[in-house]
Amino acid sequence: MSVIQEVNLTNGKRSSQSYILATAFLALFAIVGFALYGPPFFYDFMTKEFGWSRSVVTSGNALGKLLVAPLFGFLAGWLIDSYGPRKLMLTGALFAGTALIGLSLSSSLGMFYLFYVFNALGYVFGGPLPCQVLISRWFDKNRGKAMGIAYLGIGTGGALVPLISAALEKNLGWHMALASLGILIVLIAFPMAWFIKDPSRNQVEKTKPTEIVPIKSILQNPNFYLLAIGSMCSIGAVGSIVQHLKLYLRDLDYSQTNAAQIASFLMFSSLAGRVLMGFLADLINRKYVMILIYLIVACTIPLLLLPDFPGRIYLFAIIFGIGLGGDYMIIPLMAADLFGLRALGRTMGIILVADGIAESLFPMLVGHLYDTATKSYSTGFVFLIGLALLGAVIVAFLPKTRRET
Repeated sequence: MSVIQEVNLTNGKRSSQSYILATAFLALFAIVGFALYGPPFFYDFMTKEFGWSRSVVTSGNALGKLLVAPLFGFLAGWLIDSYGPRKLMLTGALFAGTALIGLSLSSSLGMFYLFYVFNALGYVFGGPLPCQVLISRWFDKNRGKAMGIAYLGIGTGGALVPLISAALEKNLGWHMALASLGILIVLIAFPMAWFIKDPSRNQVEKTKPTEIVPIKSILQNPNFYLLAIGSMCSIGAVGSIVQHLKLYLRDLDYSQTNAAQIASFLMFSSLAGRVLMGFLADLINRKYVMILIYLIVACTIPLLLLPDFPGRIYLFAIIFGIGLGGDYMIIPLMAADLFGLRALGRTMGIILVADGIAESLFPMLVGHLYDTATKSYSTGFVFLIGLALLGAVIVAFLPKTRRET
């Protein structure tokens, strides 16, 4: 092969990687940043208009993921490993967009729960799982940095959606604002995914130094359960804070605009967290990066329990955002190191089921504790601190991993 041909192949691969990275970024931007972090901005409007309690408005996310994750999580992983992530990403974008449009029209709990099922389907088919596999297949070197850049989409979308929602609500009302977010999700996530090309099996094989890992051997491996349960603890703590943050701020008499600004500030901080933790994941053992992230989450929540002082909420937003940024990103990197890329789709399909259950049940539990504890978040937040610390302890029992390069 001539030097010119080698250069052309290298440039072509770099061009493809750039497009793949942009596609994953925009999918996570819309399907997670908008569809996951957007609806909680409207919870206080729902409690006021429909008379629903906080445990009820957070139960939609719980019910959707509890129904969808066990039924479709493993199926999505198997489909991605067998056919590639493209078709699932397209399907996920349509589900997520439809979910928010449907939620804007919901006036009964039945409709509310139905469209949260759509939201969960969008998350499973078009969110982190296919994006993780897509990046892992196209990037053999600097995978941690690539994953960190792609996951900036979650932080960027999550940072912008409160500001966009506040502006839309002010001008259109909360129903039309929520529907508009659904339309934006489809417009942002669908077109880029349409043109991606899944690498062939031969291309995938060249990037894999390990033999295929049977799913049976994964389920018999104690490390799988350590990773799954440890991640459930931290994801449950992080998800509970995110779901209740605006409600907590409204209890402190923050205006709609100020609450949106703080939520946006936290998500902007998560951008730095994703880059920082992705960089560390390529420098030091990823097990220690995971423990660091979980400790950051556990040590930041107490700021919400302290007496108010100048800058308290913004200090919380900065530090917690860094932990939030790295939390979701580190899990697939650890899974790839432990079980290999050939089984990453199936492994993460199961782990995302577990994490989805935690991310849905624990916010509802915190809402229940609030409703039954004289309208206070103290008990719920103390529980979340212990939950995040438990996750760090469990992850500490994982072995040191060798990176797949």
